[in-house]
Amino acid sequence: MKVTQNIGIVNALIRITVGFTVLSWATAKLVKMPWRDSYLWMALLGGMKVGEGILRFCPITAIFENQMDSDSEAKEGKSMLNIASMLKGKKGENDSHQKIQDIDSDERNTDAPDLPYNPS
Repeated sequence: MKVTQNIGIVNALIRITVGFTVLSWATAKLVKMPWRDSYLWMALLGGMKVGEGILRFCPITAIFENQMDSDSEAKEGKSMLNIASMLKGKKGENDSHQKIQDIDSDERNTDAPDLPYNPS
């Protein structure tokens, strides 16, 4: 599996800075209170952010990018299918003029009753 970089240089520098800040804060707190597990978890999260910044790869960003790619491919496939079916028409001919007339007639034929104008 080839891992490609998915975050920019500025984002990486911010992650390294914030990661080292959280890591140093959590380590200082962990020295004073070693029984607290929350500081250990914060140290691990800070170290993870430092690693993400150095490698310029974020697994969470990769998951979201893959999800967005699969969603856009599915939507693109559906929209292309709709356009092709609209252009094809009956017997493979282009009858867009007839479709426009059908749409116009549907808009004119509404089920709402005509109400008299009553300014009050």
